[in-house]
Amino acid sequence: MIIKNALVFTEKEEFEKQDLYIRGERLADNAESEDVLDAEGLYAIPGLIDIHLHGCMGDDFCDGTDKALETIAEYQASCGVTAFAPASMTLSEETLENIFQNAAEYRSEKGAMFCGIHMEGPFFSAEKKGAQNGKFLRKPDIAVFERLLAASKGMIKIVDIAPELENAMSFIKAAAAKQVTVSIAHTTADYEIAKQAFENGVSHVTHMWNAMPAFTHRKPGVIGAACESECTVELICDGIHIHPAVVTAMYKMFGPERIVLVSDSMCAAGLSDGEYTLGGQKVGVNGQLATLADGTIAGSVTNLMECLRRAVRFGVPLDWAVKTATINPAKVIGMETEMGSLSAGKLANIVLLDKNLQVRKVLIRGKIAFEN
Repeated sequence: MIIKNALVFTEKEEFEKQDLYIRGERLADNAESEDVLDAEGLYAIPGLIDIHLHGCMGDDFCDGTDKALETIAEYQASCGVTAFAPASMTLSEETLENIFQNAAEYRSEKGAMFCGIHMEGPFFSAEKKGAQNGKFLRKPDIAVFERLLAASKGMIKIVDIAPELENAMSFIKAAAAKQVTVSIAHTTADYEIAKQAFENGVSHVTHMWNAMPAFTHRKPGVIGAACESECTVELICDGIHIHPAVVTAMYKMFGPERIVLVSDSMCAAGLSDGEYTLGGQKVGVNGQLATLADGTIAGSVTNLMECLRRAVRFGVPLDWAVKTATINPAKVIGMETEMGSLSAGKLANIVLLDKNLQVRKVLIRGKIAFEN
């Protein structure tokens, strides 16, 4: 296939009018084909990659079924997300083992590509548990993690931890040594502890600003320590979790090289208002807001493409927004040689957008997966 006349997001991270060549599943430097798609007036960007979502359309990754993963994959593809690493919740080790075993065996050509697991819990602070189930919280335990990593057949790409907990620093070193991205989350850590965590191998921060101490002039906390490090940081740009002014401030603080846009969507994404569940807890959805009974925000009901659009509406340059939803998350999960940019040799995961950033066509592995 040849995609002609598109405004392509290039390796130089800017938009240029050019053609894209696809040979089989991958992008090529050139190709001959009678299958020509005229993309005049459209943007061509890499497929988005969401490394933190829980579910959508009534299904949740923690359902532990192929149906749930397939539902998530198909919905994500319709939104321009071509790859995803869903997040677990704080549950019992036995339950997580079953979820991860199922994920390890999952095989499907439908929808977005399943690329790994974001293990969110159970090594969290009770004080900052957010929508996590406090019943299953526990201290960091590398033996537990190793058992779950084995159950997933190495598919855990990110593991979250509150670094102030007992055994946290030794856990961080051991997990990082296994080539797993270790991320700070649901934490009461102060600046000094967070700085120590980064020095010991933490390289990521999960949903920055949420479920952690505030950033103040005398207590910079995790955010201050992260700013001084070289870590990547997640940003839920749904207009609910973080104020628009903070979104634009984050891009100035961390730059487009280090921010990773995520949706943190729960199973109500794509559906109407009502009552749903997250991690076994009841969640009420009203408009764009999903909360537990006590008012705690419980994930989002958006998708990553909508987060990208909101970032642009808030004032983030389009090229920055695209970068932080494509190549940056690919690097976090170690998939940057396969996806995340429109480079010859990479998988032909491509999204065509109109000038209003609405999805017109989605290609996954060189085949049309969705068109509008």
